Amino acid sequence: MKDYKKYYVIPATPEELYMALTNPLTIQLWTGESAEMSAEPGSEFSLWEGAIVGKNLEFEQNKKIVQQWYFDGQPEESIVTIKLHPDKHGTSVELRHTNIPDEAYDDITEGWNETYMGGLEDFFSF
Repeated sequence: MKDYKKYYVIPATPEELYMALTNPLTIQLWTGESAEMSAEPGSEFSLWEGAIVGKNLEFEQNKKIVQQWYFDGQPEESIVTIKLHPDKHGTSVELRHTNIPDEAYDDITEGWNETYMGGLEDFFSF
């Protein structure tokens, strides 16, 4: 199991970014895929047609999102924490993803950089 932590700067306000991460209609705008998402703790979510699934654990509006991502057969919970901090260039996003299965680590980190945060950066750069 591995952990991943990285900071990104996205050219959007924390409010815009929070909506882009929690509103299924906004998620569909930047991913191009339908999404199941709710800002209700305990609700399950599905992104990229089920490529990412899990449970929402905690929300602090415009500041923090905590999720459990599901990996089959994994003994420990894989937890994603996204913190949003105002920045002079938009929002500094602090990402921490714990307990990533070793065999999935490269794909997950590439997905964070290129598809997930990269997609948000492209969406808000227009």
